[in-house]
Amino acid sequence: MHVFYTPDILTKPELPEEEAQHCTRVLRLGIGDEITLTDGKGNFYRAEITAATNKRCLVKLIETIPQAPLWSGHLHIAMAPTKNMDRNEWFAEKATEIGFDELTFLNCRFSERKVIKTERIEKILVSAMKQSLKARLPKLNEMVEFDKFIAQDYPGQKFIAHCYEGEKPLLKDILEPGKDALVLIGPEGDFSEEEVKKAIGKGFRPISLGKSRLRTETAALVATMVINSD
Repeated sequence: MHVFYTPDILTKPELPEEEAQHCTRVLRLGIGDEITLTDGKGNFYRAEITAATNKRCLVKLIETIPQAPLWSGHLHIAMAPTKNMDRNEWFAEKATEIGFDELTFLNCRFSERKVIKTERIEKILVSAMKQSLKARLPKLNEMVEFDKFIAQDYPGQKFIAHCYEGEKPLLKDILEPGKDALVLIGPEGDFSEEEVKKAIGKGFRPISLGKSRLRTETAALVATMVINSD
């Protein structure tokens, strides 16, 4: 089943230009054909094509199909981006397939990448949402300084994964199922000790993701899976 992303469908009954081109030029769908849309806000729509050109595709909505939440709570992953962009993109795709709500990139002391362009990752999030038949598009935030990020108020559970010594229970053992959760994942060189202390001072609980030493994107995905499964 082909799903088209139409975030403004309730106010603008047509596909965005890129989606319209894929629908009419690649799939060769035309007037009278029925298609499936999603607004990325929790709804699917059955729609009928009413007009089609190479760049435009107008539709008439037939039915709204709300998708019940597939996981409980709001899952927010905040991670230092890896130097290799392919690995950031891999995480974004796989986490969307599994299910999460928000992604923020952190500029940490030992971050290997200090600037990140989000346009490509946004497209990957949309593609993964459609491919995995989800009706909710994760929110993607611009990169933010670590200190500024942890200073923000957050009403849910807050965790930080790091590799330093000390008491670090497994995430799965202290997670309160169903509640909002925010997990900080550091760069390949880990958070600095000062950053860990600052985060703990702001209410973040140190956690372990297992016995293995994980790459940044793997750790972020493990955290996503642990929280998603509860």
